Amino acid sequence: KQYTALLATENIQLQFTEDGISAIAQWAAEVNSRTENIGARRLHTIMEKILEDVSFTADGNPRQVVIDEPYVRSKLQPIAEDDDLSRYIL
Repeated sequence: KQYTALLATENIQLQFTEDGISAIAQWAAEVNSRTENIGARRLHTIMEKILEDVSFTADGNPRQVVIDEPYVRSKLQPIAEDDDLSRYIL
């Protein structure tokens, strides 16, 4: 809800699907189990990584972004598969 409200100020409508929410939770749990377990703080870093492109390209023009499982996977899989990268980025 926080990210939806934050990006709404830039006229971006975020829509989280059920499979997207589930994928975010699964990635957070998986990275926490493979690297240092930082609990819910991991969720924050994962959300930042998922929404990084959306946040930095916001130009005030209205648009809708759907956060579903394929979108989450496309943003996290390359980083999460590399233990060194996931340790420092996620």
